[in-house]
Amino acid sequence: MTYPFAGPDLSDAALTALTSEIAKTAGEYDRSAELPWAGIEAVHRAGLLTATIGRQYGGPGLGPRDTARILTAIGEGDASVGLLAANTLTTHAAQAASATWPERSYDDLLRRSQTGPALVNAIRAEPELGAPARGGLPRTTVTRTAGGWVLNGRKAYATGGTGLAYHVVWAVADEPDGDPQRPRVGHVIVPGDAAGITWIDTWDHLGLRASNTHDVRYQDVLLGADAFREIPRQPDGSYRDPAAATGPGSFGHPALYVGVARAARTAFAEFARSRVPAALGKPIAATERIQAVAGEIELQIVQAETLLHGVLLRLQAGEKPDLSAVKVAIARSVIAATQTAVAALGNPGLSRHNALERHLRDALCIRVHPPQEDAVLLAGGRRVLLSSPS
Repeated sequence: MTYPFAGPDLSDAALTALTSEIAKTAGEYDRSAELPWAGIEAVHRAGLLTATIGRQYGGPGLGPRDTARILTAIGEGDASVGLLAANTLTTHAAQAASATWPERSYDDLLRRSQTGPALVNAIRAEPELGAPARGGLPRTTVTRTAGGWVLNGRKAYATGGTGLAYHVVWAVADEPDGDPQRPRVGHVIVPGDAAGITWIDTWDHLGLRASNTHDVRYQDVLLGADAFREIPRQPDGSYRDPAAATGPGSFGHPALYVGVARAARTAFAEFARSRVPAALGKPIAATERIQAVAGEIELQIVQAETLLHGVLLRLQAGEKPDLSAVKVAIARSVIAATQTAVAALGNPGLSRHNALERHLRDALCIRVHPPQEDAVLLAGGRRVLLSSPS
């Protein structure tokens, strides 16, 4: 079944207005650590939370570059809203490219998205496993029964918390006729209101404080026979969760942090224009030192934006750039821009009265998204040093 989802207004004016609306409540949600519903609802009203729903489902079917623009605008307003939106938009884009959800479950998600925000997240990490991008099998199990599946386990860093309409949970299949040495691994689609789900309030983080990235426990959660979708093994026989893989759709996260760097630039400029030291007698924005700092911030943001959209254009043209290396380079530029702004202002840049310190805390969170920098540098170095010359 299809539902009508109008294409959103992606003009600069519309995105700028949305950024301003979201930013009004960002500081409040950062302090309270509650889900930023005001920002989420603003994104939904603008038609941006459903922008990647496939055309086959009645959606706009926007691609990676438009999605990057959307998430940069949202992240500039509130990074936590940006993360929640990125996870949802990525899920819809993946379903549009390859339908893996049970038909009734995705139909329900679309129906709910018609009337209000319906958040989704791929829930992968576990306390024992660590980062799933580094390999290993989950301890969360989904046991086959005569009528369906039963889910049990505990997950960490489940962004969205109680606000999620659906969980996409990475789990190992426990089957009567399965091979215990080579169990099937995959995702189960779990309604957020299913019985047996318990949230554990573990999220007390430096940044993205309103993202509600808590732990979640699944205890005897009953699911239908179509809830499990197997993930194929890698050629070497191992499993790698595709939700953690670097691909065109994975650039939503870097895009939102480019927005954070832009917000830091704005906060820096506003302070510089308003700060008039008695000994100077004019705004510090008039001094060459502060102007040079502003130029360095701008350079880093231009570099991040160029890398972001440049790599997506190359993918669009059929090229195969090193996506992992580009993500690391974007992260470095985002953090450099934000740290430069804070360092130049000194104490005011670290004050809770200045939004700049929040932007710094949020920007540092870009490092936790896969792939991690050390793994990328090691892989790149091995290619350079150990590969045979062509």
